[in-house]
Amino acid sequence: MKALKPLVMSGKEVLPLVEGGKGISVSTGQSSGAWAAAGGIGTFSAVNADYYDAAGNVVPVTYEGKTRGERHHELVSFGIQGGIAQAQIAHETRNGEGRLHMNVLWEMGGAEAILEGVLEGTKGLVHGVTCGAGMPYRVSTIAASYGVYYYPIVSSARAFRALWLRAYKKVPEWLGGVVYEDPWRAGGHNGLSNSEDPLVPEDPFPRVRALREFMNSVGLNDVPIIMAGGVWYLRDYADWIENPEVAPVAFQYGTRPLLTQESPISDEWKKRLLTLQNGDVSLHKFSPTGFYSSAVRNDFLEDLHQRSDRQVRYSRTAEADLHVGIPLGRRGRPIYVREDDADKVRGWLEAGYTEGMPTPDDTMVFVTPDSALEIKKDQIDCMGCLSQCQFSNWQQHEGTTGKRADPRSFCIQKTLQNIAHGAPVDHELMFAGHNAYKFAEDPFYANGFIPTVKQLVERIASGD
Repeated sequence: MKALKPLVMSGKEVLPLVEGGKGISVSTGQSSGAWAAAGGIGTFSAVNADYYDAAGNVVPVTYEGKTRGERHHELVSFGIQGGIAQAQIAHETRNGEGRLHMNVLWEMGGAEAILEGVLEGTKGLVHGVTCGAGMPYRVSTIAASYGVYYYPIVSSARAFRALWLRAYKKVPEWLGGVVYEDPWRAGGHNGLSNSEDPLVPEDPFPRVRALREFMNSVGLNDVPIIMAGGVWYLRDYADWIENPEVAPVAFQYGTRPLLTQESPISDEWKKRLLTLQNGDVSLHKFSPTGFYSSAVRNDFLEDLHQRSDRQVRYSRTAEADLHVGIPLGRRGRPIYVREDDADKVRGWLEAGYTEGMPTPDDTMVFVTPDSALEIKKDQIDCMGCLSQCQFSNWQQHEGTTGKRADPRSFCIQKTLQNIAHGAPVDHELMFAGHNAYKFAEDPFYANGFIPTVKQLVERIASGD
């Protein structure tokens, strides 16, 4: 493989290798600063990032507000403090090398306030903003107002076209690059549209080529496309690097930086990554965001699958096809289900799944009493970490979506905070890209070897 040629990105010549931002205390100032120090672009997450006391200890996040709205304001304040703290660490760690980006999710609660607050508090430290999970129209004007480049994350040429025509064409000079994130192979939340089959992955090259064709048609010939999701060996993309159909192109790595010495994730999490097999990462739609997302198939995800499997249509009154009454709860008030479902429900009740929880879709799921209590508590404790949440029915400006809270989902803030701070990985949501099984196959990680970020960047740049 030919030696990588540097690209000018965010105002400086750098290796065309980008660390992907991973939320809630996983992409930190330490890991992103080390990536930048190695000559690439490091990305810290400003999604509910950790901040520290005077002794350098992580400050545990506790909410004092009595209402969701009050807790939401606390969350925004915590988010700004955490983002500033991580930017300062990253800046000190990069030693003047590379470039430093911050990552935000457009659909996170208080996204604009947190973005503006962190940029205001880190002037001169942050060079770019990456933003996805939604359609981040306003990220362009916010970033430009601080003299910072913006990098939208999209999964199709159509999505970028909409962003360009509505907003980005007004500030093209600050468009640093466009991240194409493969919606079938990337870890975390994915941008699959309703017209795309989640079970039939498409070849990324034609999709990236279509993106480049549109970008060139509006004069963005020199703006890099950053290929993200499913990238492991750079040698597999050797024919992309100088190909005029897609170039200039850079490459983003989200999963591989998890397994480095600077990565803050727990030793248990790192060891689990080394044992994954092909197929262990699952694309699912349990996220309270409503987006598809990719995570390791573990006890946490299996519980969500089984919970949805214990689901039937029901009515509170007898109807034509819902006419078999089954008593529930202490009072024995009946629900009415289809005759074909009645025996299934009785079996679930006998097995201990005695709590029926209504969903927004006129169905009911059956869970244990302990699970029902935990679900209800998590919904009550909501702090508005998303712009809108299917699990708790929170909506940022209105307070509620107006729909029933959905027990088939989960509190994403709770589980991501838990796993990021050392909770057992089998019982929490563990995001990963679909190529994570290659940790076990790649000779670079033989005998449990965990590289430094510098060693990883050098290995990637070599083609491996």
